[in-house]
Parts: sequence; C-alpha cells; structure tokens
Amino acid sequence: MAPLSKLRRSALFELIFLVAVALSLALAVQAYAVKPYRIPSGSMEPTLRIGDRVLVDRAGHRLGAQPELGDIVVFHPPAGAEAEPPRCGAAGGTGEPCGRPTAKASDQTFIKRVVALAGDTVAIRDGHVIRNGRRAAEPFAADCGGVDGCDLPDAITVPPGEVYLMGDNRGNSLDSRFWGPVPIDWVIGEARAAYWPPSHVGPL
Repeated sequence: MAPLSKLRRSALFELIFLVAVALSLALAVQAYAVKPYRIPSGSMEPTLRIGDRVLVDRAGHRLGAQPELGDIVVFHPPAGAEAEPPRCGAAGGTGEPCGRPTAKASDQTFIKRVVALAGDTVAIRDGHVIRNGRRAAEPFAADCGGVDGCDLPDAITVPPGEVYLMGDNRGNSLDSRFWGPVPIDWVIGEARAAYWPPSHVGPL
C-alpha cells in the first residue's frame, strides 16, 4: 500500500491538473464561441441597461451566420464613430442618415440592434426606422425626444455586405445614423442573453 503522503501528493496533482484543464477549456470557449460583455452606456435602454452583462455568440458569425433584422450585435464601429461629432464616410445632406462609413474599423466595441440589411432603404421619422418606405415595427425603441437624428426623411440605401445599426434608446444613441452602416466583417457576434443582474436574466 502506498504511503499516505504519496496518495495526498497524487490527489493534489490530479486536482491541479483538472483545474488547469477546466480553465483551458473555459478560455478556449471564450476565445472562439461565447464571450461575456458589459454594457457601458444607456444607448440600448430599455432593453439593456448600464452595467448589464450579456453573452455574445461569436462562433455563429465565424461559421458564416449572417446578421438578421432585430439581432442585437457586438461589433467594431467605423473609425471616428467615437469622435465628437461622429465622422461619416460620405458627405450627405442634413436630411439623410449617414450612407457610408469611414474606411477602417475602430478598435472600440459597440452594441446595437440590426435595423436594416443590404439593399434596404433607410430613413428616420420621429426616431423610428422607415425601411423600404414603411415604418418598421419597433416596440423595443424608446422615445426619441426630438433631438438631433430623430428626423432624417431623405432615404439612403444600405450597401452590399453591410448592415444598419441603431440603439434602442433613439434619443441617446450614436449609431449608423451618424457614422454609417457597418460591414458584416466588422461584426463580432450576436448577443444571445443577459446573465447579470439576476433581475434582468433572460434571452434577448
């Protein structure tokens, strides 16, 4: 029979090994499949509040899944999206949304909702999306409040391979209205569920 000290060392080694394997698997899953994100601003209220944590599915996008209308996605915005004022990649009229992003992606990560797809026409009336000439059903959208960007009646067309993104808090969101649509390649993944705080846990 092995000495007790040797058995203890063996059990300790096994425990350390199992913990190391578990950590490696968790890091691999986070790097490839699912990653948690913290909501930093109120631009997605009332759907997501400051401090909420969400789980983002990155694997689906890497395997070729395309963003769909209504999806909440994490993405890299165009360079200049965080500037004051935000930079648009095309000179447009004061009555139309930004029609083209700047050429490079920012290092920042934003979270917004997909409100239009490639080929759709987009205008904004009272903060609501007018897609292909018809007002979209948006029960999740907060009142715009008449601030800049609430009314952009001259429609633009979303270019191929891009999506148009807006925050649900239409009166307090810097989004595609100001810095243009986003290439699908800049999308990181879809936010699937909120997991914190406990009172706000659930699918998105």
